[in-house]
Amino acid sequence: MVNTNTLALLGEQLDLGSYLYLGKGIAKGGGRNLKSLLANAFEAVLGAVFLDAGYDAAYHYYLDRYRSVPSPLRDENFKGRLQQVAQERFGETPVYDSEGARVGSRREYTSVVFAGAEPLGTGHGASKQEAEQEAAHAALDSLVGSVTEMPAAKPAKTRTRRAPRRKREASPSVAEPSPAEVVPLHAAPEEREPQVAETRSRQFGEPID
Repeated sequence: MVNTNTLALLGEQLDLGSYLYLGKGIAKGGGRNLKSLLANAFEAVLGAVFLDAGYDAAYHYYLDRYRSVPSPLRDENFKGRLQQVAQERFGETPVYDSEGARVGSRREYTSVVFAGAEPLGTGHGASKQEAEQEAAHAALDSLVGSVTEMPAAKPAKTRTRRAPRRKREASPSVAEPSPAEVVPLHAAPEEREPQVAETRSRQFGEPID
């Protein structure tokens, strides 16, 4: 909501440029139409309403006029948009190098915007802020076509440590019986050699049994 272009338009709607007390040089150079001066003049009027009638009156005075501003102009904060793009793309905050020079009877500013050591855009304007907005606009025109939406960061994979496997308790070992101790369940009866009756030859004359 606090934007030089927006405030300048509101000041222009009230024709505040006609009420500005300016020097002859700046008045001849079109100072009454400068966005920065019109924006400052509207802020002064808003401050006067606040001092005279209070916060609520100043709030509604501004809000009623702000709603009449076309929506594209409301979003014309090129510096803010460039800051977001530059931080996503380069990890840098834009820096503006601005210089003013007198051109005839008026003063003109030139601004170059950098992200790190790389120049992104150049702008010109009757005020430093206007030149910086133009530089940011030019930078966005050259970047926005190649800047894609940054993919959402994927959550880091966390390795879940598995609980250590419990070793199976070895069942108490049973000593294997030695071969001598192995006894078959159904042992075969011990074979006995047949007994052969002893025979002897009968002597002559012995009685028969």
